[in-house]
Amino acid sequence: MERIIGIDYGRKRVGVAVSDPLGIFASALDTVPAAKIIDYLKNYTQNNKVARFVVGYPMNLNGRPAECAQYVDVFLKHLKKQFPDIPVTLEDERFTSQLAMKAMIAGGMKKQDRREKENVDKISAAIILQSYMDNPHD
Repeated sequence: MERIIGIDYGRKRVGVAVSDPLGIFASALDTVPAAKIIDYLKNYTQNNKVARFVVGYPMNLNGRPAECAQYVDVFLKHLKKQFPDIPVTLEDERFTSQLAMKAMIAGGMKKQDRREKENVDKISAAIILQSYMDNPHD
Protein backbone atom coordinates (compact mmCIF):
# COMPACT_ATOMS: atom_id res chain seq x y z
CA MET A 1 0.00 0.00 0.00
CA GLU A 2 1.17 3.48 -0.81
CA ARG A 3 1.87 6.05 1.85
CA ILE A 4 2.14 9.81 1.85
CA ILE A 5 5.06 11.39 3.69
CA GLY A 6 4.66 14.73 5.48
CA ILE A 7 7.76 16.84 6.02
CA ASP A 8 8.30 19.81 8.32
CA TYR A 9 11.70 21.03 7.14
CA GLY A 10 13.92 23.01 9.47
CA ARG A 11 17.56 24.00 9.15
CA LYS A 12 18.55 21.79 12.10
CA ARG A 13 15.81 19.17 12.33
CA VAL A 14 13.17 17.76 10.04
CA GLY A 15 9.89 16.37 11.32
CA VAL A 16 8.54 13.41 9.36
CA ALA A 17 5.02 12.01 9.37
CA VAL A 18 3.36 9.21 7.42
CA SER A 19 -0.17 8.46 6.30
CA ASP A 20 -1.97 5.23 6.94
CA PRO A 21 -2.26 3.01 3.81
CA LEU A 22 -5.70 4.46 2.99
CA GLY A 23 -4.50 8.06 3.20
CA ILE A 24 -6.95 9.03 5.95
CA PHE A 25 -4.81 9.54 9.06
CA ALA A 26 -1.39 11.12 9.59
CA SER A 27 0.95 9.86 12.29
CA ALA A 28 4.14 11.43 13.57
CA LEU A 29 7.00 9.20 12.48
CA ASP A 30 10.39 10.66 13.37
CA THR A 31 12.63 13.69 13.73
CA VAL A 32 15.80 13.58 11.66
CA PRO A 33 18.83 15.90 11.55
CA ALA A 34 18.46 18.09 8.45
CA ALA A 35 21.79 16.88 7.03
CA LYS A 36 20.50 13.28 7.05
CA ILE A 37 16.94 13.71 5.75
CA ILE A 38 17.61 12.65 2.14
CA ASP A 39 19.34 9.44 3.31
CA TYR A 40 16.49 8.81 5.74
CA LEU A 41 13.92 9.20 2.94
CA LYS A 42 15.94 6.97 0.59
CA ASN A 43 15.94 4.25 3.22
CA TYR A 44 12.23 4.71 3.89
CA THR A 45 11.29 4.58 0.19
CA GLN A 46 13.31 1.38 -0.29
CA ASN A 47 11.13 -0.36 2.27
CA ASN A 48 7.79 1.39 1.63
CA LYS A 49 5.93 2.60 -1.44
CA VAL A 50 5.53 6.38 -1.24
CA ALA A 51 2.91 8.07 -3.41
CA ARG A 52 3.74 11.68 -2.53
CA PHE A 53 5.76 14.02 -0.35
CA VAL A 54 3.86 16.87 1.34
CA VAL A 55 6.26 19.56 2.46
CA GLY A 56 5.30 22.35 4.83
CA TYR A 57 6.01 25.71 3.24
CA PRO A 58 6.56 28.75 5.49
CA MET A 59 4.26 31.65 4.61
CA ASN A 60 3.74 35.08 6.13
CA LEU A 61 0.27 36.21 7.15
CA ASN A 62 0.04 38.18 3.89
CA GLY A 63 0.33 34.93 1.93
CA ARG A 64 3.87 35.52 0.67
CA PRO A 65 6.75 33.13 1.39
CA ALA A 66 8.46 33.78 4.72
CA GLU A 67 12.15 34.63 4.85
CA CYS A 68 13.05 31.09 5.90
CA ALA A 69 11.33 29.69 2.78
CA GLN A 70 14.67 30.00 0.97
CA TYR A 71 15.97 27.03 2.99
CA VAL A 72 12.92 24.97 2.13
CA ASP A 73 13.42 25.87 -1.55
CA VAL A 74 16.96 24.44 -1.45
CA PHE A 75 15.66 21.28 0.23
CA LEU A 76 12.90 20.97 -2.39
CA LYS A 77 15.48 21.00 -5.20
CA HIS A 78 17.39 18.15 -3.53
CA LEU A 79 14.19 16.23 -2.83
CA LYS A 80 12.97 16.47 -6.44
CA LYS A 81 16.40 15.54 -7.79
CA GLN A 82 16.70 12.45 -5.55
CA PHE A 83 13.07 11.32 -6.00
CA PRO A 84 12.05 12.43 -9.51
CA ASP A 85 9.18 9.92 -9.69
CA ILE A 86 7.50 10.97 -6.43
CA PRO A 87 5.34 14.11 -6.68
CA VAL A 88 5.86 16.90 -4.15
CA THR A 89 3.05 19.10 -2.84
CA LEU A 90 3.56 22.21 -0.76
CA GLU A 91 1.24 22.78 2.18
CA ASP A 92 0.96 26.05 4.11
CA GLU A 93 2.62 25.51 7.47
CA ARG A 94 1.48 28.67 9.22
CA PHE A 95 0.64 28.02 12.88
CA THR A 96 1.62 24.34 12.81
CA SER A 97 4.05 24.72 15.73
CA GLN A 98 1.33 26.34 17.84
CA LEU A 99 -1.15 23.65 16.80
CA ALA A 100 1.40 20.96 17.66
CA MET A 101 1.89 22.45 21.12
CA LYS A 102 -1.89 22.56 21.69
CA ALA A 103 -2.19 18.96 20.51
CA MET A 104 0.53 17.84 22.92
CA ILE A 105 -1.19 19.63 25.82
CA ALA A 106 -4.59 18.20 24.86
CA GLY A 107 -3.04 14.75 24.60
CA GLY A 108 -1.69 15.01 28.14
CA MET A 109 1.99 15.15 27.22
CA LYS A 110 4.17 16.15 30.16
CA LYS A 111 5.68 19.64 30.14
CA GLN A 112 9.20 18.22 29.97
CA ASP A 113 8.32 16.22 26.83
CA ARG A 114 6.67 19.27 25.24
CA ARG A 115 9.97 21.14 25.59
CA GLU A 116 11.65 18.58 23.34
CA LYS A 117 11.82 20.31 19.96
CA GLU A 118 11.91 16.93 18.24
CA ASN A 119 8.37 16.22 19.46
CA VAL A 120 7.10 19.54 18.12
CA ASP A 121 8.76 18.91 14.73
CA LYS A 122 7.28 15.48 14.10
CA ILE A 123 3.83 16.49 15.36
CA SER A 124 3.99 19.57 13.11
CA ALA A 125 4.77 17.24 10.19
CA ALA A 126 1.69 15.19 11.07
CA ILE A 127 -0.45 18.35 11.17
CA ILE A 128 0.88 19.43 7.76
CA LEU A 129 0.14 15.99 6.31
CA GLN A 130 -3.30 15.78 7.89
CA SER A 131 -4.15 19.24 6.53
CA TYR A 132 -3.23 18.04 3.04
CA MET A 133 -5.29 14.85 3.37
CA ASP A 134 -8.32 16.70 4.77
CA ASN A 135 -8.57 19.05 1.79
CA PRO A 136 -9.69 17.83 -1.64
CA HIS A 137 -7.02 17.93 -4.35
CA ASP A 138 -6.96 17.38 -8.08
